[in-house]
Amino acid sequence: MAKSKFVQDLPRIYTIYTGGFIAFIAVMAFAETQGLSGKNIGLCFVGFTILIYAIIGWLARTAEVDAYYVAGRQVPTVFNGMATAADWMSGASFVAMAGGIYFNGYTYMAFVVGWTGGYVLVSSLLAPYLRKFGCYTVPDFIGTRYGGNFARFCAVLILLLASFTYVTAQINATGTIASRALGIPFDVGVWVGLVSILLCAMLGGMKSVTWSQVAQYIVLIIAYLIPIFWMSWKLGHIFPHVSLGGEVERIVALEAQYGLVKNSAEALKEAKVPAGLSSMSIPHSGVPAGAMAAWKYVSLAICMMVGTASLPHILMRYFTTPSVTSARRSVAWSLFFIFLLYFSAPMLATLSKIQLLDPNLPTAIIGKKIVDVQAIEWVKNWTAVGQVYIADLNKDGILQLNEWFMRDDVVVLATPEVAGLPYVISGLVAAGGLAAAMSTADGLLLAIANAVSHDIYYKMIDPRASVLKRLTVARVLLIVIGAAAAYVSAMRLTGILGAVAWAFDFAMSGLFFPLVLGVWWKRATRSGAVAGMLGGLISGTWYLYYVGPTFMNQTPWLGIDNLRFGIIGASVSLICMVVVSLLTKPESEAIQQMVDDARIPSGKIVMTQR
Repeated sequence: MAKSKFVQDLPRIYTIYTGGFIAFIAVMAFAETQGLSGKNIGLCFVGFTILIYAIIGWLARTAEVDAYYVAGRQVPTVFNGMATAADWMSGASFVAMAGGIYFNGYTYMAFVVGWTGGYVLVSSLLAPYLRKFGCYTVPDFIGTRYGGNFARFCAVLILLLASFTYVTAQINATGTIASRALGIPFDVGVWVGLVSILLCAMLGGMKSVTWSQVAQYIVLIIAYLIPIFWMSWKLGHIFPHVSLGGEVERIVALEAQYGLVKNSAEALKEAKVPAGLSSMSIPHSGVPAGAMAAWKYVSLAICMMVGTASLPHILMRYFTTPSVTSARRSVAWSLFFIFLLYFSAPMLATLSKIQLLDPNLPTAIIGKKIVDVQAIEWVKNWTAVGQVYIADLNKDGILQLNEWFMRDDVVVLATPEVAGLPYVISGLVAAGGLAAAMSTADGLLLAIANAVSHDIYYKMIDPRASVLKRLTVARVLLIVIGAAAAYVSAMRLTGILGAVAWAFDFAMSGLFFPLVLGVWWKRATRSGAVAGMLGGLISGTWYLYYVGPTFMNQTPWLGIDNLRFGIIGASVSLICMVVVSLLTKPESEAIQQMVDDARIPSGKIVMTQR
């Protein structure tokens, strides 16, 4: 397939874009020295970046099916790696992950391990082979591999549940960022975020989303790394990541100096601490002792790893590459671009915590008079939007570790202000967080709309629908599903990281083994796949209801809590699929030959052969 001139010019185009964005940062920095207010700086950063993404979405508009669903299958490996990384670097990765490590330390490193390790499964088990099939969506693969509309419908159902749960977390993140950067209520912020997301995705589908995501990755990685290096340089470290071990030891010593006191539920209720805020009453470092602690770490990493390899919006990204080989190489580039942020998240959490704890730093607040802390500008700003809270639990007027409360989701956003960096860095971080949340939400909404429009409407309801009608249905669905997600996000049913973990568990419960066995086990049958998808989804959802903090809240089995219910669902899915497949008639020779063909890297696309 010949490359278009646009594809050939991509390195030059994005080099100019990167230079222009850096120049914009310099202009904002100069404007701050001239008296431009923090609110206006935040407005400029958010408005400028959204405008750029909207322009890209407009320029990439298309009325072609291949371009709308799979970007014409012309996305080069490096740029698809960047787009996938942006698709992956959700609000959870950018906004919430460092906050989780900040408040919970070692245990939350399981998210980093699992999310990174998942790409090993994607590369070795799925991405190249799904690309060889030549389908438009993940349910399209299920329908093609197993045959029958019911199997396709089951895959769409799981995709809807997992992706909708995930997208609510991303719109939640856009609401959090918009509420602070633009000075608007959270409930309004989620709708501002939705409009921004739809501007990128609606007109060009996967084509516009791909090129927007590349632009968004450039913004988010610059925004994430600059505060880390700046804070590290202020502490005397040239390369921050090398000094992580020493800084963690420093935090351990400071925590011991101040003392860690666990807050009781009664004390929190009496102090009227808002739900969803955390205190620094858990040690930042140290490996929890005991077999159960180790199992909880490993099981969380497994859920995140297997969930990664089951998420339809991630697997869809490898349908856009020119060939099977490029799909495999694209996974490697994805890992590299993801590594740049994940390698830095623990350092950001550590440096941010030091700013508050170290009495030798002018930014320290622990151990200071509460009235003095409440007078600090950034504390007043974040308290005003309900993201920070101070409770004088022992009535001594001095701020203790367990008396400072902050929402996990705002640690990254607040860190530049905490560290006393120029406000232009706060605006940059807000733009980066918005880019991360928008890029993932774009991919998720597109995955949902494409699955319903292609697999339900076109494949099952109206196979003779025109291209215009199919794309119109997809665009209407984007608006409807996005609006529903914004409405649910405004309810704040769970935190960003919690909602993301649920999405991974839903995906692994119903899709992982039907996808993997569909590629690697010819004996897998349609009935087995349906039993695996439904059995896994139902059992996993029931277990979430059984142990979920907002549901029955029963004692977890073997430490498998609401963040790990995918262990139950995937186990049931595997058993159901294998048993039912062995009890039913094997698939036809044609289907089994199709599976063999899909595992050969070269040759024609399977769908083309059929």
